[in-house]
Amino acid sequence: MKNIFKLLILFTMFPSCTGCGNQDPEIPETPEARKPAKYEPEEGQCFVFISQDLEAVGGLPDYNQGYCDHFATPAGITVYLGMGGDGDHVSGLYEVSNWGSGDCCANKYPLSNRFDNSMIAIGLAMVGQEEAISSGKQDAALDKIGEWIRNMAPHPVFLRIGYEFDGFDWNHYIPATYIPAYKYIKDRFDAAGIDNIAYVWQSKGDGTPISELDKWYPGNDYVDWCAYSYFGKPDKVMIEYACRKGKPVFIAEATPVFQEGDTYFDADINKPETAQRIWDEWFTGFFKVIEENGDVIKAFSYINIDWLSQPMWIENVTFSAMRLPHSAERLCK
Repeated sequence: MKNIFKLLILFTMFPSCTGCGNQDPEIPETPEARKPAKYEPEEGQCFVFISQDLEAVGGLPDYNQGYCDHFATPAGITVYLGMGGDGDHVSGLYEVSNWGSGDCCANKYPLSNRFDNSMIAIGLAMVGQEEAISSGKQDAALDKIGEWIRNMAPHPVFLRIGYEFDGFDWNHYIPATYIPAYKYIKDRFDAAGIDNIAYVWQSKGDGTPISELDKWYPGNDYVDWCAYSYFGKPDKVMIEYACRKGKPVFIAEATPVFQEGDTYFDADINKPETAQRIWDEWFTGFFKVIEENGDVIKAFSYINIDWLSQPMWIENVTFSAMRLPHSAERLCK
């Protein structure tokens, strides 16, 4: 089996390609020159992030069987935060939270010397809180998050506000309330002088056409990076859209899923034939998309978990027919 994660790291050194120059002829060319975005890496580089819970990332005394226990510390770590309830409570920030998808606690990373040079990508869930946010009722929680981000400086923080905004089946966002909430958060952090944030606008990926993305876009002044989730198919719609807007792309969630139409297939990496198929049919295509669009895809976050070991995903149609690697070590056997 090829050493998948060594290849992930090597991708930080690939030369840029010409993704924006290979647009579908039916999609208008970008009206703007492509300018480097906040925290965009140098030409030919691509940041590697690892996610999405403490056990998957590893490298900590109480979580020591993850990616970082077998490989060098990556460029960045992905964490998740939740908002809701009264006061300034933010789940997953200072205390360990588990929503049925693994233990999460963002503050464990800055407390460890292992991650002194790592960036942080935050998936900020605001499901059901959009109107409360834009009306100021969640200011105390936002200020708590903002102060934590400020204290991370000079480390860059990539803030994915209401990630997978178009995943209506699970997030239930609508543009009329999503966009004001997104803008409110950025405006509040800007007013507080918090400047170590890159704002990331993330689609669910496959299935949302460009005409639909237009309805969700907060505007160029509110978006530093465009992003999408890459699971079953080599979707390139967000790449094309980012080219139109002159933004880099962050593949903010990525993991192998075998899919034909709406049907999903077993992906148990413990089976040698299936493991080889994962390499041949998913990772090879994933790396190809990054290489062919190296001038616009500037970061990706690999989800290093065993989905079916976590209660949230057992009944999820996408993952119910699959079994993915629990640790980086298993991937490389």
